[in-house]
Amino acid sequence: MTDPNPRPPVPNVFRWAVLIFISLAMFGNYYVYDSVSPLADVLKEQLRFSDSDIGLLNAIYSIPNIFMVLIGGIIIDRFGTKKSLFLFALLCLVGAAITAAKGELVIMAAGRLVFGLGAESMIVAVTSSVAKWFWGKELSFAFGLNLTLGRLGSFAALNSPSWAAKYYDSWEGPLLIAAGAGVVCVAAAAVYWLLEARAEQKYQLGKAGQTEKVKFAEGFRFGTSYWFIVALCVTFYSGIFPFQTFAIKFFVEAHQVDRETAGFLSSMLTLFAMICTPLFGLLVDHVGKRSLFMILGSVLLVPVYLIMAYSDVTLYLPMALMGTAFSLIPAVMWPSVAYVVESNKLGTAYGLMTMVQNIGLAAFNLLIGAANDFGQASSTNPQGYALGMWIFSSLGFFGLLFAFLLRRRETGPQARGLETIRAGSHG
Repeated sequence: MTDPNPRPPVPNVFRWAVLIFISLAMFGNYYVYDSVSPLADVLKEQLRFSDSDIGLLNAIYSIPNIFMVLIGGIIIDRFGTKKSLFLFALLCLVGAAITAAKGELVIMAAGRLVFGLGAESMIVAVTSSVAKWFWGKELSFAFGLNLTLGRLGSFAALNSPSWAAKYYDSWEGPLLIAAGAGVVCVAAAAVYWLLEARAEQKYQLGKAGQTEKVKFAEGFRFGTSYWFIVALCVTFYSGIFPFQTFAIKFFVEAHQVDRETAGFLSSMLTLFAMICTPLFGLLVDHVGKRSLFMILGSVLLVPVYLIMAYSDVTLYLPMALMGTAFSLIPAVMWPSVAYVVESNKLGTAYGLMTMVQNIGLAAFNLLIGAANDFGQASSTNPQGYALGMWIFSSLGFFGLLFAFLLRRRETGPQARGLETIRAGSHG
């Protein structure tokens, strides 16, 4: 039966308000995640943590999400974003609080595990929400802006040795600040709940609440282009986030810079992403050529690790190259999924993609920590970091390979539109 009084579409200002609050929730999420890296040398000095222990704190964040994040995607598909996003944000806060509670590896690892259970599933909820509210409009730009605002949390955390220097006399202070960021995450998720509930009453929201039943096996029937994107995702992020786990410690010990400068160098990835990701997203929305842009980003990433390991060139150069890649690839990669997967399967698609990503993050946080310990990496033995840098460089080469294979697929007869769909088109 046709509604005699159809509801109006969601006003643009409402869509952008939604984006602001879900991005603010991402701010808190990202801050908590990156609160460990600036503390690496403090944890080593005060709590006698090894690099393997420090790697574990980020690896254990990822381990439960190898399975949990797909379940989170299915929950989002079936029950909507507003309730699931709030629940996942609450888990982020609880995990951050546990991590700050006691300076024992088991307790801190348990906190990171709880945080990971909420954080990755929350990212899936946010990603699905952006795709839902902006599909066919400014989708890549919205994704880019969401990543930029969220990464302000990473930027703040990585630069906390500068603006919160007085709290770095001990390990507790920075982690209590991270728990405060968890409170911000929960508050923003609560506001998003209210906004979506109001929109459901006043505006036409499309197919919300009408998704089909999702079976696990359906995820493995997504097309070849989807799986090339997933493969690029896991190699790309495995070369970025495990590097950042140890980056500040690496800069201090291998390149003799102070912690404040090291924090800024590490945050250059975030700074570049905050500025460039929305611009790259806007560019791709208008010109298409998504797989080509993924190749360009992958090319930039390949040489940076060996430059840092073996060259005396200023660290600002390789970090600028890495920052550009970190801006370009996510701005193109995440929204590309919405063009190669049916809209009512996006939660599962993003969940599966993030699940595979977490396999890489868990494995390479542990592997790089073990490699640093094996090489006895320290300020007196900076070459102990070389093995880990070769591992990262290898990931860059594999990422370039998958981007090339995606490009070949998307310029062939079975293309899904990554090279041709532009903002305002329906093709």
